[in-house]
Amino acid sequence: MAHLVSAVTSETAKLLAVSDLHMGYADNRKIVDHLQPTTDQDWLLVAGDVGEVAEQIAGTLEVLRSRFAAVIWVPGNHELWSHKADPLTLRGDYRYQHLVRLCREIGVLTPEDPYPVWTGPGGPVTVAPLFLLYDYTFRPPGAQTQEAALEAAYQSGIVCTDEHLLHPDPYPSREAWCRARVEYTMRRLEARDPELPTVLVNHFPLTRLPTLVLRYPEFAQWCGTELTADWHQRYAATAVVYGHLHIPRTTFEDGTRFEEVSLGYPREWQGRGQVKQWPRQILPVPA
Repeated sequence: MAHLVSAVTSETAKLLAVSDLHMGYADNRKIVDHLQPTTDQDWLLVAGDVGEVAEQIAGTLEVLRSRFAAVIWVPGNHELWSHKADPLTLRGDYRYQHLVRLCREIGVLTPEDPYPVWTGPGGPVTVAPLFLLYDYTFRPPGAQTQEAALEAAYQSGIVCTDEHLLHPDPYPSREAWCRARVEYTMRRLEARDPELPTVLVNHFPLTRLPTLVLRYPEFAQWCGTELTADWHQRYAATAVVYGHLHIPRTTFEDGTRFEEVSLGYPREWQGRGQVKQWPRQILPVPA
């Protein structure tokens, strides 16, 4: 079983978040080498895309777990790839469940574990790690169907690598896997303590709005599902944490704070010069 986190008693502890570490890049590994908590009771949310190779994913999370009081991980699309560089040949949900088992061995919490409660500054809140995928409903303008959206993507040359490396086994399609995950996660969220607000953590955006700034709108169809459009309200979110887009920023929807916490590829974060703003502080709410 995963390590059960203890109550946070420090008045200076922080709930921090990162995503899209992409540890295959040497420059990113240097950043992670220097990632440290601010107190011995800080928690770290890792919102997916640690890497593509199972051994490296688990190794990175184990290092972070040795530094932070708690590490909570959700998978991104890269963790789910069947990559030729990875000796692990499991695909789809079988691969995901294997990664969950690896996390439990090193004391890292996952979307399959009981939701922990952050009792530090800004709490108490239920921290809910989610694994939801996408179902091609974030379609580009003019595309009325999934088939039309995919055709537009292939014609423009903007096609997510998931189409080749992210297999849905044993589900018949990625969208079917997504819908199964949505139904499963709704049951879990509805069984939580309704008196507490939540911090929802997912690799993909829960709403379409963050995708409207994408340079290539065709890519949005690999970025989430319309089925979660109201979850920040339905589940009383004080914050929603996500990554995937590699556009770190803070936005608000219906009064809820949304934090995109990506590091991204070196060419991106080096161009922005924003590494000092990472990891992002989720709680207490930054001034």
